[in-house]
Formats: sequence, C-alpha cells, structure tokens
Amino acid sequence: MNQELFNSICKGKRKIVIQEVEKEIAAGNDPVEVLMGSMIPAMRDIGDKFSRNEVFVPEMLIAARAMQAGLNIIEPKLCEAGHEPIAKVAVGTVKGDLHDIGKNLVVMMLKGAGFEVNDIGVDCDVAKFEQAVEEGASLVCCSALLTTTMPYMKEVVDNFANKDIKVCIGGAPVTQDYCDEIGADGYAPDASSAVNVVTSSLGLSA
Repeated sequence: MNQELFNSICKGKRKIVIQEVEKEIAAGNDPVEVLMGSMIPAMRDIGDKFSRNEVFVPEMLIAARAMQAGLNIIEPKLCEAGHEPIAKVAVGTVKGDLHDIGKNLVVMMLKGAGFEVNDIGVDCDVAKFEQAVEEGASLVCCSALLTTTMPYMKEVVDNFANKDIKVCIGGAPVTQDYCDEIGADGYAPDASSAVNVVTSSLGLSA
C-alpha cells in the first residue's frame, strides 16, 4: 500500500493524491494495484468512519473529491489495459428533487469500487432512467432528500418491474420499510453502504 496516497485521500489532499498517483504510474506500477491497494481502502476507511459518525458529510465530500482526482488519472490507464468494469450502473436524484450531495458521494464510492457509473444528474424522470438503461446500465440507483419526492421512486421501480433491471434507493428520508413497500431491490442508508447493496443486488460477490 502507498500510505501517503491512502492518507491523502482520507484527508482530502487532492494535489498530493494527484502527485502520488502520477508517481505510481510513472514507476510502471499496475493501475489496478494502485486502485485496489491504496485508493479503494482509503474510501472504505472514510466510509466506515462516516457510518460510525466519526466524520461527516463535508469530510466525506472532500475525501471523495480527492479520490476522483486520482481516478481521473487511473481510469484512462485501466481502459488502455483493457480492464473491464464490474458492471455499469446509473445514478440519479428523482424527479422534483435537486439535491445532489448524497448522489455524488454514491457515484464516487461506486467508481472507486470498480463500477462504471452513468451519473444522470438531478430531477430525473422515468425517461431519463430508461435512457441510461438503454445505454447499458444493468442497475439504477434513485436518490431523494425530500419526503415529497420519495413517491416518484415507486414510479421508477414500477417501470422496471418486468425488465430485469435492478433498482436501488437511498436518501435521508428513505427507509428499508419504504424500500420493501415499493418493491425496490435494495436500500442503502448511506453512501458507504451503497457499494455493498449494489453488489449484492446484482448477485456479485463483494
């Protein structure tokens, strides 16, 4: 493990993350090893701390942005090496809801875990999720921060009910009970658990 890279992601030091990733690549180290050995463990660590209320959304966001800076360098190298993503998923905040902090964290956690992610943004109607599936997503993640927009999640779930497309939901007001009620495939209480929920919903080993 590159401890400097690990620590820099955890502390959100983007410039040092970029320097360390570039140093690893310049040294001829396998980008997959850099990702799996130092970067993903760092995001997992910050995610675990978030789950234990040891860090909060601002720290998570700063760490995720530092992670993204490193991913921007790593991703093209993975493509060059023919490294296939685990699966392709789409993530969006549902229609009527313009909140994106939680969604953005989920996107970065999934990317860091090796998924190809289509971030379709905020205020997403069924047609937008449908388009993402047409572009190759095998699972969609719906986020909502308002109780008034939560009911739209059911419309997304119902739309994909007979199409062999998994739907996972999350957001501050969302609960496992609501997930069960509307028939969604998975519920993530926070961004750090989203990776496990998506992985298990797709029937993949964690």
